[in-house]
Amino acid sequence: MTIDRLRCARPHGTMTFDPTQHSTHPRRAFADFRIGEVFRAPSRTMTEGVFAAFQAASGDNHPIHYDRPYCARQGHANLLAHGYQTLIQAAIGASPLAHEMGEALIGFLSQSSRFLAPVLCGDTLYPEFEITALEPRRTTGAMTLAIRIFNQDGVLVADGHQSYLMRL
Repeated sequence: MTIDRLRCARPHGTMTFDPTQHSTHPRRAFADFRIGEVFRAPSRTMTEGVFAAFQAASGDNHPIHYDRPYCARQGHANLLAHGYQTLIQAAIGASPLAHEMGEALIGFLSQSSRFLAPVLCGDTLYPEFEITALEPRRTTGAMTLAIRIFNQDGVLVADGHQSYLMRL
């Protein structure tokens, strides 16, 4: 039976699943968040596939990211991740935080970052986000997060801040 036939076989008005109620985490309003709360995204290993996907998306073709003999001549044990390749691991959409923000999340306001240690192909990164400021306005509010990204050895490889606009 095709999907169209399955849809047609269901009597009208008997939908038992409401996609608007589907959520992986409880949704919270801006006022429900607290300074000092920490959220973590799942770890992610920087595989050759991640390097290739970043190269395709960014157009960055510098050999330090894609040429092992070049990297070895520069003193690197493996391919060196681009700073932005490291930073995208701090996308809140990969963490529970964005799901808890739900439809209150309006948009990304700002980003600052520092790259503190090299990230090599094969490293596993562990991003975390800490709420450092909550600034309510009339109808919206700004949430500021400290971001930290550690590698498998516990080394802080990147940090910075992100701010998001939310509905009150």
